[in-house]
Amino acid sequence: MSDVQQHITALTERLHHLNYQYYQRDISEIPDQEFDRLLAELQALEKQYPEFALPNSPTQRVGGTITKQFPTAEHRYPMLSLGNTYSEADLREFDERVRRGLEGADYAYVCELKFDGVAMSLTYQDGQLTQGVTRGDGTRGDVVTSNVRTIKNLPLHLRTEGPTQPAEFEVRGEIFMPLPVFAELNAEREANSEALLANPRNAASGALKLQDSALVAARKLRFFAYSFLMPGRNIFPTHSASLQALSTWGLPVSDTWRQCHSIEEVLDFVHQWDKQRFTLPVATDGIVIKVDDFRQQELLGFTSKSPRWAIAYKYPAEAARTRLHTIQYQVGRTGAVTPVALLDPVPLAGTIVKRASVHNANQIAALDLRLGDMVFVEKGGEIIPKITGVDLAARPAESQPIVYPTECPACGTPLIRPEGEAHFRCPNDRGCPPQRKAKLEHYVSRKALNIDGLGAETVGRFFDLGLVSDAASLYDLPAKATELAQLERMGEKSVQRLMTGLEQSKQVPFERVLFGLGIRYVGETVAEKLTTHYRTIEALENASVTELAATPEVGGVIAESVAAWFQETENRAMIERLRAAGVQLALTGEAPQAASDRLVGLTFVLSGVFEEHSREELQHLIQQHGGKVTGSISKKLSYLVAGDKMGPAKREKATDLKVPIITEAELLAMLPKATEAIGGASEDVLPGIDTPTPSAPTTAPETNPGQQGSLF
Repeated sequence: MSDVQQHITALTERLHHLNYQYYQRDISEIPDQEFDRLLAELQALEKQYPEFALPNSPTQRVGGTITKQFPTAEHRYPMLSLGNTYSEADLREFDERVRRGLEGADYAYVCELKFDGVAMSLTYQDGQLTQGVTRGDGTRGDVVTSNVRTIKNLPLHLRTEGPTQPAEFEVRGEIFMPLPVFAELNAEREANSEALLANPRNAASGALKLQDSALVAARKLRFFAYSFLMPGRNIFPTHSASLQALSTWGLPVSDTWRQCHSIEEVLDFVHQWDKQRFTLPVATDGIVIKVDDFRQQELLGFTSKSPRWAIAYKYPAEAARTRLHTIQYQVGRTGAVTPVALLDPVPLAGTIVKRASVHNANQIAALDLRLGDMVFVEKGGEIIPKITGVDLAARPAESQPIVYPTECPACGTPLIRPEGEAHFRCPNDRGCPPQRKAKLEHYVSRKALNIDGLGAETVGRFFDLGLVSDAASLYDLPAKATELAQLERMGEKSVQRLMTGLEQSKQVPFERVLFGLGIRYVGETVAEKLTTHYRTIEALENASVTELAATPEVGGVIAESVAAWFQETENRAMIERLRAAGVQLALTGEAPQAASDRLVGLTFVLSGVFEEHSREELQHLIQQHGGKVTGSISKKLSYLVAGDKMGPAKREKATDLKVPIITEAELLAMLPKATEAIGGASEDVLPGIDTPTPSAPTTAPETNPGQQGSLF
């Protein structure tokens, strides 16, 4: 084994150990910065020596794999659903059936919390994670291995402590989105005027279906194991023993499970978690009760739909009845006006609810809400309080329908309702105080500039006092240090901390600065894609809508929003002030070197579904070889690259304008082979140029090795 290979192996094992310590034992052996450095070192080595990269390297947790469609796989053991009940009487009947089936033998149960996520089947071979498959229809599911590998608390290879592991076995478990992550995601979507996700389960399910595993990694999903399966006779006598072994091997198993020796102990467990579950950072919707002994499970067997040795008790959705006092209209960072119902305080699902979401004018009309109504409130996914109905029998006779405001409640500007949108919006983004304050709060937030000593409350206070007005004005605060020190609850130490935080924010990377500007629809992922593509703020602000729309992960709506933001004189002036303050407005380091100049001067439109590469991969290839990709067909276009299911309108327009239409194979044939140097273009005639009929190659040329890291 070479020194490089040994070093890669050692780094891989070290990072796996650190992940286990952090996510399973809550131990940080080294600072985050040092961990990131080790991970970056491993990434660089794997890119330089891909032949030495291990199959389950921790670098896979950051994602990057693009999957055009997920293959399916048949489950070796069907993933059956459990019988559900909301009745304690049904649990006692279940216990009687178990007693009769086991003919009076002693037995025990294992009770586990039923986490509200996505069921997943994982296969481990020789201690390595080899496959992840969704439940699907119970017989077949989608293979989402690359997405599953991004889940940080899920071991890619297992520890060797404890019982000897079988050569191959299966782990069943639940993939979920923690409640704080869900709340953060919905807050970001609300700020960008996007529809809110209904509950963490839907959020987790949607994340696993994303085609870009890097986006899955950003969703911060987690996993809990709850079942062990293997071919032949199980090596463990009981389910509880298998859970203990899985935990020893490094798999995350929730420590909330309990072995119960009677139905009374089971009911005690059910009652214990009826309220206590709301203290957990994960959504739960019930309790799963299983016979513990595996041989007894075999004796009890299955019905056609579910096992006879297990049942799920579902907690009924908690609802409350209370009075609606008034509707408060809040103005967000993007101008969206959101109605919030103010209620008589009422206990619900472990908290006191005083406010509930009404979302928009459509929902007010659909529910026929009126002030003074007695309303029914539930928690959507047991997370977000929402009004689900009205007690019409208790409605006051003189009640009147709620009239949605026509003017901004903060600045009086007439509201607009863009076509296709549910929200009314205040267009006065420059003069509306809540919008301006919210933009400042966003700029200093943790995922943006994360300015130490300047949280949302402090920056809001500064705004109210007239000390700051926009992001650039924050960097004028050092000149006001004396004035700041005299403010209540500030003092010299707080001011010094703020000054240090402002100075450190000048080193925050460009992608986080762009995100912090608060451009509508530009979240963390879009900001990263835009900065990677354009590299400088100048290039970005001078890009056309068509060019922006052709950027990976950026569609027409986002492109129009970005272009409109940069067209405003005030925004350009603020950018200049940020530049003068020393804020990072460009990517540091050298831009990725072009693979060749073969496509310099050529412009392409990609349309349809392609066989060998995703559209994003083809776009990246074109750009690596000097070409440009646009989103619309014009006389200046060099080629339309046609894939399967391309719309007839584009083909017709390209034909009318005499734009050459080529296939994916023809595009690939235009690229240099691996042995050709940059600038060493051959004398081959390009398809469709100066030739009446393009000639399709029989085979595509080899991919340039220098592209492998960026594409895959």
